[in-house]
Amino acid sequence: MDHVGSMEERIVTERIRRKLEEVNAAAQQHLVGVQDHVNFTMQQAYFKCAYECFDRRQSQEGINNCVENCSVPVLSANNVVETEMAKFQERLNRSLMVCQDKFEAAKLQKMKTDATQELESCVHRSIDDSIRVLPHVVDQIKSTLNMK
Repeated sequence: MDHVGSMEERIVTERIRRKLEEVNAAAQQHLVGVQDHVNFTMQQAYFKCAYECFDRRQSQEGINNCVENCSVPVLSANNVVETEMAKFQERLNRSLMVCQDKFEAAKLQKMKTDATQELESCVHRSIDDSIRVLPHVVDQIKSTLNMK
């Protein structure tokens, strides 16, 4: 077993893990405003709407339908955020898979040292590209949610 190579792989793996944490932190940072809008502004509107549904003149079914209608905007907003972020994650995963495929091909060709460095470089590029796209993803979400 090549202990130097094994140690180098662990070091690179750790650097890649830290780089992946960067994209998670960037996503959370960019989504703060959207989450605030959904969790507070839209939830507040939902509860105000639902409160208005409770009228003694209405049947239980009428009240339930009214409350359900009040929840539609919040549920739709959550769906928009989840869908857009899932697409973002899928794009990132595909680009990372390309890096992994290149790494595996290089290992087969016995270029392990270069392969490890190339894997790290490829992952960094993919993550940096994804981080650059994040503001546009969030702008798309905000546009769909009619946020200013």
